[in-house]
Amino acid sequence: MLRSLGAGLALTSLGPILEACGSGSGAGGAASAAINPFPLGSPQNPVKWPIPSSNQPIASGLTPESNTTLKLYNYPDYIDKKTAVDGFKQQFAQYNVDVQISTFNDINEALAKLRTGQVDFDIFFPSYDSIGKLVTGGFLRPLNHSYIPNISQVWPELTNPFYDQEWRYTTPYTIYTTGIGWSAARVKEDISARANPYEVFWDPQYSGKLAVLDDYRETIGMTLMRNQLYNLNTSDPAQLAKVSTQLSDLIGKTNPKVNITDYTDLPAAKVDITHAWSGDMISALGYLPQGADGSDLRYWFPKDNKGPVNGDIMVVLKAGKNPVLSHLFMNYMLDFNNAVANMQNQTGYQTPHTQMTPDVLAQKGIVPANLASTLVVPAMFTTGLRELELSPTVDTAWHQVWQKFKAGA
Repeated sequence: MLRSLGAGLALTSLGPILEACGSGSGAGGAASAAINPFPLGSPQNPVKWPIPSSNQPIASGLTPESNTTLKLYNYPDYIDKKTAVDGFKQQFAQYNVDVQISTFNDINEALAKLRTGQVDFDIFFPSYDSIGKLVTGGFLRPLNHSYIPNISQVWPELTNPFYDQEWRYTTPYTIYTTGIGWSAARVKEDISARANPYEVFWDPQYSGKLAVLDDYRETIGMTLMRNQLYNLNTSDPAQLAKVSTQLSDLIGKTNPKVNITDYTDLPAAKVDITHAWSGDMISALGYLPQGADGSDLRYWFPKDNKGPVNGDIMVVLKAGKNPVLSHLFMNYMLDFNNAVANMQNQTGYQTPHTQMTPDVLAQKGIVPANLASTLVVPAMFTTGLRELELSPTVDTAWHQVWQKFKAGA
């Protein structure tokens, strides 16, 4: 639901991490570190992160911490309290465990707080496009896989993902696409029938009835795709300049809302069309006005999968005081039944479990036929577009485009 306001580091956040990444790099290392202080993983160039001798995984067979509070750090409304808090506490009641959820609004805020060294959260829920900053910055504890056997329940490719080969630091949390949601009761055209559905955001007839995501990667990426430019990690100044011009034009033509409340705004008729994450469209079913059944809700994602397909992850923070419980919590959330409850009761976001097929989700009544287009299958991670971690220089260029847009939005 409120899963992201931004997927990268703001310029003001880069300094300490770049300094840490560049230290000890040897002759000429400082210059290269300033350009690219950590590997940028991609499907074509997977990354296996090092495990330093000073930060080894915990030993196997340890007893869980007792009389303690496991601290989760997550986006708002992005985990089911009944499942994650009550269920986990009940399963590990013999250890007198409490669970506390703290939240952040965007990844910049989260990383800034972690950098202070004054917080001891145990488990963090970022997107995979922050993994390089987190590992290289020394924030994460490497995993001991013996505590997480439920990894066997997820898609096999996610036990060796390109962004973290051998899943040394990460386990998967959710998967999603980014597309367009609308109410067929209020929008008389079928947006999916447009030759270029992204053009709807620039269509003056919908002025005041639109929203785009308050996420710099998503909205800049949407504008790139409007122009049939499908590198969602571009460093091309001409392409970014074109996006900047078109985002300024967007303000003048339709002046859309810029937020991440698509899952409440669409069912409440605050907007008729919204840039949306697939999981938020399922979440919207829980915010319908009395008497509505949600059958008017629609979601478009390109049939050729030329759109964003991404995922969020779980990581264990080195500053946390409960490393054993952290591993066990990951394992608990990777259980299929708990993942289904988390999706159905709160998040609306699918998880990459092999059992969580379109048929199963339809049978359980979680995803109705009119929102079948929200579903993600493994092949989409091959054919879809990935929002990868950007180098600091490119990330700064993207932020400059975004800040200009937000200043005028």
